[in-house]
Amino acid sequence: MKRKIIIASHHRFADGLKDTLEYIAPNTAEVVAISAYLTNVPIQDEINQVLADIDDNCEVIVFTDLLGGSVNQNFYQFIELPHFHLITGMNLPVVMSIILALTDDYLSAETIRLAVDEAQAQLIYVNDFVKAQTMDDEDE
Repeated sequence: MKRKIIIASHHRFADGLKDTLEYIAPNTAEVVAISAYLTNVPIQDEINQVLADIDDNCEVIVFTDLLGGSVNQNFYQFIELPHFHLITGMNLPVVMSIILALTDDYLSAETIRLAVDEAQAQLIYVNDFVKAQTMDDEDE
């Protein structure tokens, strides 16, 4: 099975996330970054170029930065393709969770949902977290 992993964002966020991913988990998966609006090439043209070689047997996993953003919206038209997954609000935990879960089989929607839930749990206001830990320690 062929698989394509795409990290797409406004400006250079995608490039930075890809670089960090390759530093933390090198050689785990081949990842393509699309950093939109840095050139005069329309985002839809960049997406079409990256997806030009996919077929119905190819699994495509796309991570984007903003749900309502133009980068994410330009991927909407592909969500009906078989084995196409679009995840927005990307962060390092969700990308790592999904990439580290890859096997020779297609990803299940449940695996993706679990990775999203785990990534959301990593979003913490640390000031409150530390206060809660301090209060718990005082109770003991």
